[in-house]
Amino acid sequence: MNLQAGHSLSNSHNLSLRPACRLCGATLKHTVVDLGMSPPCESFRQESELGLMEAYYPLHARVCEACLLVQLEEFVSRESIFEEYAYFSSYSTSWVAHAERYCEEVIDRFALDAHSFVVELASNDGYLLQHFVARDIPVLGVEPARNVADAAIARGIPTRVAFFGKRLAGEMVAAGQKADLIVANNVLAQVPDINDFLAGMQRILKPQGVVTIEFPHVATLIAENQFDQIYHEHFSYFSLFTVQVAARVHGLEIFDVEELPTHGGSLRVYLGHAGRCGVISPNVAAVLGQERRAGLHGVEAYTSFSVRARQAKRNLLYYLISVKERGGRICGYGAPGKGNTLLNYCGIGPDFLDFTVDRNPYKHGRYTPGMHIPILPVEAIDTHRPDYILILPWNLKGEIIGQMRHVGEWGAKFIVPIPEASVIDPLEVLS
Repeated sequence: MNLQAGHSLSNSHNLSLRPACRLCGATLKHTVVDLGMSPPCESFRQESELGLMEAYYPLHARVCEACLLVQLEEFVSRESIFEEYAYFSSYSTSWVAHAERYCEEVIDRFALDAHSFVVELASNDGYLLQHFVARDIPVLGVEPARNVADAAIARGIPTRVAFFGKRLAGEMVAAGQKADLIVANNVLAQVPDINDFLAGMQRILKPQGVVTIEFPHVATLIAENQFDQIYHEHFSYFSLFTVQVAARVHGLEIFDVEELPTHGGSLRVYLGHAGRCGVISPNVAAVLGQERRAGLHGVEAYTSFSVRARQAKRNLLYYLISVKERGGRICGYGAPGKGNTLLNYCGIGPDFLDFTVDRNPYKHGRYTPGMHIPILPVEAIDTHRPDYILILPWNLKGEIIGQMRHVGEWGAKFIVPIPEASVIDPLEVLS
């Protein structure tokens, strides 16, 4: 396998009919799944915009046979995605709790204190760094979305509004901002130039420093039929094997990995400078072995995925149609990126969902991309009393059902679309 850091291709259109891998530069020949045309998942519409032309781009995921990176072409620039971002991490109670547990664990494990320096890349609204600040540990957030960064700054989290890469890393080193800990949660997938990003992390990491990266595990995406995790904002989808390949190119080494339940199944990978990590945890070989046994070290496991995605689409539509034929009323819960992939791929619009709700006030009064389903406050469910609630952020189904268990009082049930359509009665969950 010949990977060169210089092959940092953005995967934008070129003269070839087939795109090139953004990690290693090899020609992409194999389809994972083609979800058709879809608008960018965070391009929520104002009512005044509903009659205007809307941009649609292919959602065609391919896998590289050289490095096994699953990826989309870069049709939508990172600048357009993050110019004004609609996702605020603090609106998920379970995600904030997850972040707090992580902070407590790494503070103890790596003996972080007031003399340490923690940098989070894609720090959002300060949901994670606030826990280091509370322990008097110096921090810096790097967040490209100005509106989200402003929320972090307002709560006292030092935040730099910028995209991270080698250029910014050079500026940080010059300013004496090398890190004992670099945190990169659910951002690697959103980076079009992976080589530039990893090279920047290597540059700002102290000799004995640690990088932790969390990302949805492509093994779980395939095993659990999570096709809706694929959207334009996520340029790439990773296995531990692929992260290991990429890290080695940039002088980094994986020394531990944890399997997490977040986002339907994620990995937390620990890295340091190659040759400085000491004993490598047996967890690394164990997860690589799981991936190998699942067939993820070859292209066949990836290319067979599309059949199951199409079947899941048909099953969900069949159930929703049967509900509507019986006169049932359906609404959605949430307006996440994955939900907009699901709605557009399946063609689920206001003819199926009367509305959807979201805890984020930023989205209230707007409409989902493409399907134009109105987004209302959560209280609208109590006002309209639907018969069924389709949970679009299905990875948070436990949190949502716990918060909304009272809908069972009027007989409402929840529909969970992934890995296949299923119905949950909140009264049975409680019993």
